[in-house]
Amino acid sequence: MKMRDFGKLGIKGSAFGFGCMRFPTKEVDGKRVIDEELSIRMIRTAIDNGCNYIDTAYVYFDQESERVVGKALKDGYREKVFLATKLPVWMCNSSEDLEKFYRKQCENLDVEHIDFYLLHSMNLGSWENAKKIGAREFMTKLKEEGKISYACFSFHDGYEAFETILNEYDWDMCQIQFNYMDVYHQAGLKGLQLAGSKGIPVVIMEGLLGGTLANVPDNVQKLFDEFPVKRTPVEWAFRWICNHPEVATVLSGVSNMDQTRDNLRIFDTVEPGIMSEAELELIEKVREAFESRRKIGCTGCRYCMPCPNGVDIPRIFRTWNDAFKFRNDLQGDRGYRRIVADGCDATKCVECGACEGICPQKLPIIEKLQQAKSEME
Repeated sequence: MKMRDFGKLGIKGSAFGFGCMRFPTKEVDGKRVIDEELSIRMIRTAIDNGCNYIDTAYVYFDQESERVVGKALKDGYREKVFLATKLPVWMCNSSEDLEKFYRKQCENLDVEHIDFYLLHSMNLGSWENAKKIGAREFMTKLKEEGKISYACFSFHDGYEAFETILNEYDWDMCQIQFNYMDVYHQAGLKGLQLAGSKGIPVVIMEGLLGGTLANVPDNVQKLFDEFPVKRTPVEWAFRWICNHPEVATVLSGVSNMDQTRDNLRIFDTVEPGIMSEAELELIEKVREAFESRRKIGCTGCRYCMPCPNGVDIPRIFRTWNDAFKFRNDLQGDRGYRRIVADGCDATKCVECGACEGICPQKLPIIEKLQQAKSEME
């Protein structure tokens, strides 16, 4: 496993960070739940092969992810890794709430200390609320008391908001969305370089853009196939990210053991400056090919769920994107009919706007739901 510098922190982390948002599931009594046995085996396999960064959050998997991670880190595994989790600031209205969530997260994880503690999904609005309820002072207090090692934040907003947040506290690390399709989106390349200039290590999420960059359409695959060096789309995507020296680790939310092992293989071969000029030119062409097909930039993070009226927003957008980006119109028609049959289609939308207020991508969800409905019916 390749190890990378964590900027001013003076530590090294694995290039592969195990993301715990997309655990494998199984059906129990008609309900989809985390397959705990397989998930624990996957985490431990990654650690046994050099991965030393484990990332979760309070809200992942209906607040179950932290508990499963805690089980996986028993039997001596906790001592082998940096543990990162995230505080849901949008659920907090006071400093007492901040303290309550920290204690609950330690209980979920069955730990007394968290290495990287992040204010979750910061944007300019949530940052103002965080300051109002004393989040900066709270993070400093946790560090001074030895309850966390590093005060951090994860981010979903534009570059200007990123610059503001980065400059208003002495952060130890930040986590941003970054991939070859998001060079100029959210914090983007400019944000990555700004953090790097301050010695702040950057952890990357959505490196595959919710799987979009793993399941490429024919016009993109053709570009990869014509290139003299053969790699999978997943490897190209991660290789491009790791080419940037400011990147500390790349989170990959694996869903099965094959993906776990493939990530271990890929991240044992990547390092800063690894891509040639010809390879970088290839990725530019790939980006252009994707942009010609994309319908909406939904990553399937499910922050918008549950919808109070039962609309399965991520499923609708995933089906829409899959139909027009990866497959064909007929696939979209069939997929959408299944959504209608399940009673969670766009006709249930009453345009309340609850989803748009919390969407990390700032998508015009109401408008796009109707467009998706129109194009897929």
